[in-house]
Amino acid sequence: MIRAILPMMLLLAAPDAIAETRVPTSSSEISLGFAPVVKHSAPAVVNIYAKIITNDQPNPFFSDPFFQDFFGGFGAPQQRVQNSLGSGVILSDDGYVVSNYHVVGMASEIQVVTTDRREYSASVVLGDEESDIAILRMEDAKDLPSLSLRDSDQVEVGELVLAVGNPFGVGQTVSSGIVSGLARSGAATGKARGYFLQTDAAINPGNSGGALIDVNGDLIGINTSILSRSGGSNGIGFAIPANLVREFLRQAREGNEYFVRPWAGIAGQPMNADIADSLGLVLPEGVVISDIHMVSPLARAGFEVGDVVTHVDGEPVNSPSEMMFRMSVTGIGGVSTMTRLRDGERGELSVEMMEAPDEPPAEDIKLDDQTVLPGLVVARANPAVISYLGLPLSANGVVVVDPGPFGARAGLQRGDIVDGINGEAMETTQDVRQALTRTGRWVQLDLQRRGQKLSLRFRL
Repeated sequence: MIRAILPMMLLLAAPDAIAETRVPTSSSEISLGFAPVVKHSAPAVVNIYAKIITNDQPNPFFSDPFFQDFFGGFGAPQQRVQNSLGSGVILSDDGYVVSNYHVVGMASEIQVVTTDRREYSASVVLGDEESDIAILRMEDAKDLPSLSLRDSDQVEVGELVLAVGNPFGVGQTVSSGIVSGLARSGAATGKARGYFLQTDAAINPGNSGGALIDVNGDLIGINTSILSRSGGSNGIGFAIPANLVREFLRQAREGNEYFVRPWAGIAGQPMNADIADSLGLVLPEGVVISDIHMVSPLARAGFEVGDVVTHVDGEPVNSPSEMMFRMSVTGIGGVSTMTRLRDGERGELSVEMMEAPDEPPAEDIKLDDQTVLPGLVVARANPAVISYLGLPLSANGVVVVDPGPFGARAGLQRGDIVDGINGEAMETTQDVRQALTRTGRWVQLDLQRRGQKLSLRFRL
């Protein structure tokens, strides 16, 4: 009898509920559809058209002097215009928009089109390839609809969500699904690595940078990538959590030219069953510290090699990517509470979020035409340089920041540590400049590359 009455009650309630434009507040209203949520949220999701200018790769034959003389300028690199299509989300009424870096990061011209067909020119004010996030500012924009950022740490698996974007350029489209997983860490689009929410809501090319919203119309993530062999949606999509977007927006408003991440100053690895067994743990959890820099904020707080970080600000971390995400959300100048596991005992330590210090000074220099490798950029290894180049924490000496055109031909690579030149030890960047200014017919470079020693020898 109850089964028969309930549908009748829903039908009687339906006309009034459908007429409303507010977001659903009960399960019975949600069963009527997502129309109120879409009406509330869709105007804040925009289409983005980006123009990217690239240089075609020249034919290698035309680098030969004979072919250059014979064919003249034929075969030289040509500029080509590429058009990129994606989505974005308005975060404030004065025109701040979030999208993916792979959509707009390299663009020379960006147009943002709202749902009511208004067009705005926009520019990237803060972009980060590693996180695949870009914050844009629309020109002469005001009184725009925007979405509120929800605390993405409160999102749970099984929640109903909507993905809003412009797939394949067909126009704004809404697809529904659930949150399929949390704490997905690893690679996303291109070089982007991080921590993602997983959803089965359909995400296709063109949805990148669009909104993943909950049933209240709040933004919980920015759609960024899918797992697919065909290029279409297979029900495995990933979104950047709103908490990280909030920190990007804060730094953009403060005028940062690039995204500043806190420096951990450690090397860590995920816990596995073997390591857990060796440490006498019942369950594998956390990140094991395998190396730590002497001026690391974690070292200052009391962490040591062999300690396990299990939680950051009360949230579990099981990979270095998750740990960095938690620290990035806290932001520079903040303090994170980290749970340490040592000798079977747990304790909580306060860790200051700070940039990698540029001490001792990097003393970076770019070699000029008076040297044999003009364009080579070298610097003294310090925490800032180590962090920037992704070097081992123990790196010391003079490091190659940019090999330049001639250094690259000689075999130098970014991150190489220069131990010696022509048998002389290199301790400062000025030593490198002087050694490459006074050379004979041959040059020998003694290097360290990814922990291996090697020598490069070339004739001038």
